[in-house]
Amino acid sequence: MKAKSSLVALLLLCLGVPALVQAEPIMAAGITEPVCDVTLSSSVAGIVSAWKFKEGDFVKEGEAIIELDKRLEELETERRKLAQDNHKSDWEALQTLFKKNSISVKKDELEKAETEYKIAATEFEMAAEQLRKRSITAPCSGYIAEITRKVGEACQPYQPLIRVVDTRKGYFVSNVEARAAGRLKPNQIVSLEIESVPAAITLKGKTVFLSPVVDPASGLQKVRVLFDNAEGQVRPGVAGKMLIE
Repeated sequence: MKAKSSLVALLLLCLGVPALVQAEPIMAAGITEPVCDVTLSSSVAGIVSAWKFKEGDFVKEGEAIIELDKRLEELETERRKLAQDNHKSDWEALQTLFKKNSISVKKDELEKAETEYKIAATEFEMAAEQLRKRSITAPCSGYIAEITRKVGEACQPYQPLIRVVDTRKGYFVSNVEARAAGRLKPNQIVSLEIESVPAAITLKGKTVFLSPVVDPASGLQKVRVLFDNAEGQVRPGVAGKMLIE
């Protein structure tokens, strides 16, 4: 049988047909990243009045983490709400009279009342938005990795205050030679070997991003692989390798 296979290979070679050669597996180096890593700041200046969580705590998306002094904003919002409600009541009362064909209500008076109500409603929304800016909420679920200001300290607009990191899933990011990256497809399952102590961790991941371009200077193509890290085995930031079959 072996002699027959060799004869077939020789015949194919003589006919100019190249023999099929299985490509060798390639190990591509890369780095791990958390699936979500954000540094939060406030768009307004203020004094830190309360922390709802501490470093290491898990927060859910939308939960308030920090509050700035906001008493003036609360009062202004309440005042604007009362003004909105009053204008709305006046407008609705005039509407009722106008629908009854009351000669005491003119169309321009009704339109003026409607305009005043809409202005009051807009001013209330503006005040409410200013109040919302006094509270910083989590844009994603994750762990609080860093807090830079204590209660009572002042903060400036866009000054880093909180870092939230979601490590329950992670990315393995690698810049691979274009030829090797050509073996990969979207949603392909690959093997990863992540550095750890006392021994490396082996796990599976799924390709979620293959760069549509190759860097002309290096000839490398960016690849991103998503892996599950619910048990916290991997500390994002460590290096690893990806096996490309």
